[in-house]
Amino acid sequence: MAEAGLSLDVADPDVRLLQDVVRLTDQVPALRVIIDHLPRLATPTEGDASSSYKTAMRELGKRPQVYVKVSQVVQRVGGRVPLELSAYRAKLDEIFETYGPDRLLYASDWPNCDQWAPYPQVLALVQEYFLAKGQEIAEKYFWRNSVAAYRWARREPAQPDPAAV
Repeated sequence: MAEAGLSLDVADPDVRLLQDVVRLTDQVPALRVIIDHLPRLATPTEGDASSSYKTAMRELGKRPQVYVKVSQVVQRVGGRVPLELSAYRAKLDEIFETYGPDRLLYASDWPNCDQWAPYPQVLALVQEYFLAKGQEIAEKYFWRNSVAAYRWARREPAQPDPAAV
């Protein structure tokens, strides 16, 4: 895949998957890897799981070929689905601080997100978070970073020009 210029998406992360991505990118450093749904992973707070999580996140954060789709942000918490950014800010901040503004990608997770909240409300949360960081960072998150991660080509005149990135 790396030799062909392709990327690998991995989904439904847990600590073991993060550790596997560390090992994979050790062995194939040229492979671009996109971790889907990372906000969904609850941050372990105790014992070996916490230590393993922190180590894997720190290692992956150092690897410029590892990207994160910030999707599945909205979740059920204590029997309800909060739609306030404050409920998710700590996790989003952790991801942003670990991977930086150049390796985070928008992903709608539609129609799956409809089981938690209507898509416009889910979109509004990530818009609020990333627009507060400025227009440039929001553009990177919502489309520009996808060019580096997927190396997509413009196929329609209405699409943004990847060469402008």
